[in-house]
Amino acid sequence: MLKICNVRKSFNGVNVLDSVSLDIGSSSIVGLAGASGGGKSTLLRCIQGLEVPDSGTIDYDCRIGFVFQDFQLFPHMTVLQNLVYAPALKAGIDKKQCIAKAQAILEDLGIGEKAAEYPRILSGGQKQRVALARSLMIDPDVLLCDEPTSGLDVATTEDVAALLERVNRLGVTIVIASHDLDFLAQISDRIVLLNRGKIVIEINPKDHSDAVEHLKSHYG
Repeated sequence: MLKICNVRKSFNGVNVLDSVSLDIGSSSIVGLAGASGGGKSTLLRCIQGLEVPDSGTIDYDCRIGFVFQDFQLFPHMTVLQNLVYAPALKAGIDKKQCIAKAQAILEDLGIGEKAAEYPRILSGGQKQRVALARSLMIDPDVLLCDEPTSGLDVATTEDVAALLERVNRLGVTIVIASHDLDFLAQISDRIVLLNRGKIVIEINPKDHSDAVEHLKSHYG
């Protein structure tokens, strides 16, 4: 579904991605782990096209959604308006159907009653759900999540894990960049550890009872 081959990316002469190659299969959940600056968020941004690799290729033929770490919700728009804004720009889109779809997604994510609210009054967990809902509006085949649990408490992190697992059961492939190894070990089929722009280890956490400690030992 998604093939990354020898991707390199540098900023100001510093290699952030150094010949990264990775195949991501359909309906899987892949965690990208590593310390800050390891390259995981940059790799997501290259997949989405927000950054252009210096060399290498990223091949896919599918719809890709992106959930940003800081949510990037429009503060002057209601939750519902945030969801329908981009889809409504497309020619031939039925606005009533678009609104109905947005409302249905919000209801499914447990925040239907927040449709008329503005982002500034939402909690971090609620903003995360809105950002996820906005990405689901395009019916993505692949969902890229950048630090989806950053700043969230334990209970809200558990909610995010449950939501992403539910989305995955619908057939959506999910790629998650996160420093939260416990979260990745809980949700991922496969964890790829990046260190200084290189893949240093890949593991299936279900095959390792001590997956978190195993990953930590390779941080370097």
